[in-house]
Amino acid sequence: MWSNFNVMQPAFKTVALIGRYNTAEIAESLLGLAELLQQRGCAVLIEKETADNIGMNGFTTADYALIGEQADLAVVLGGDGSVLSAARNLAVFGVPLIGVNQGRLGFMTDIAFSKMRETILLLLSGQYTIGERTMLEARVLRGENEIFSTQALNDIVVNKGATGRMIEFLVHIDGQFVYDLRADGIILATPTGSTAYALSSNGPILQPNVPGIALVPVCPHTLSNRPITVSDRNVIEITIKQRSTGASLHFDGQPHSELAADDRVVVRRAAHSILFVHPPGYSYYAMLREKLHWSEM
Repeated sequence: MWSNFNVMQPAFKTVALIGRYNTAEIAESLLGLAELLQQRGCAVLIEKETADNIGMNGFTTADYALIGEQADLAVVLGGDGSVLSAARNLAVFGVPLIGVNQGRLGFMTDIAFSKMRETILLLLSGQYTIGERTMLEARVLRGENEIFSTQALNDIVVNKGATGRMIEFLVHIDGQFVYDLRADGIILATPTGSTAYALSSNGPILQPNVPGIALVPVCPHTLSNRPITVSDRNVIEITIKQRSTGASLHFDGQPHSELAADDRVVVRRAAHSILFVHPPGYSYYAMLREKLHWSEM
């Protein structure tokens, strides 16, 4: 459903700008976008680390807590990694975001860099849709103690880390035993993450509003261990077996410390989702055709 068109006031009154790469191109783009937003009557916040990296003097800087308190929209300039980082920080605040693609594939960056200005103006005029994306929560338990917790928009991955050997682990879903798996690892992917690492491991593509989590083994020893999609209401538990060494946990491609024998990784749907703003004409299937080169002659 289209938002109401508002001629006098911008649809988003306070806009936060986030960029992750310390390049002249990002700095120039952010400056131009900040000036455009101010001309259209928006208050502009520059994410603090972004401002420190590229030097956005003359604009208000803000950490994620302040962005969460004040911003109506966050615009991320960069690639999917930049969007993932922003999503993990903003989901709890309910601030919607949109990405401008200055990376490579850009599955989550809806705005082409060449069309940034005209697309932002359409958004400010109220022409946009909003989509909700599931996030995951992971907790690492060592005995009865929680030693780490995190959230992820794409995926939670348990893998063999730096070792050259397979690891072995048990998988339970809602307390029910599923399998004892020897593999290079396992990926637990959201619908958003189904087109990332999970896809390269022959996992299924999940349409964004499918309420599911894909469990995708990575190079399993037994070839009959295939990907499975379960409800996002399920709780998934991965237990590292005694004879496995070198296992590690990753979230959205970010590394965490090694997992020890008998560590349990408990994964469930996070309490908060992230909101993505989509420009006019957005189509998930058109995005797949473009990024995955479907229907090419």
